[in-house]
Amino acid sequence: MKRSPNMVMVIAVALIFSVVSAAQDSKKETQLRTVRGVVSDKAENPLAGSVVFLKNLRTNGVRSNFADDNGEYRFSGLDPNADYEVHAEFEGAKSPVRSVTSLDSRKEIVINLKIDRKKS
Repeated sequence: MKRSPNMVMVIAVALIFSVVSAAQDSKKETQLRTVRGVVSDKAENPLAGSVVFLKNLRTNGVRSNFADDNGEYRFSGLDPNADYEVHAEFEGAKSPVRSVTSLDSRKEIVINLKIDRKKS
């Protein structure tokens, strides 16, 4: 089977484009960020089941997640070019709102949230 030089060139260019495209996709994935932390009360007791809210300030989209049995929460796949606000709520009480800025270049950002539970 005889191959023309043009056909070989087309195949080579196609291979180069697929490798470059895969590398760019991989780079985009590694640039995404994660925000995680622990929700606790003032005495450092984890607040399992608290609801954590993450607001994208560019799109105004809000994501929520429940803290696990250890009070831990996690949001991954976040746009590194967006600013966010995060806070937690538990039994009617709310933590202070914390900010995540696009100027922070860390891939993983740890924000522990404290909720002041009022005694009844």
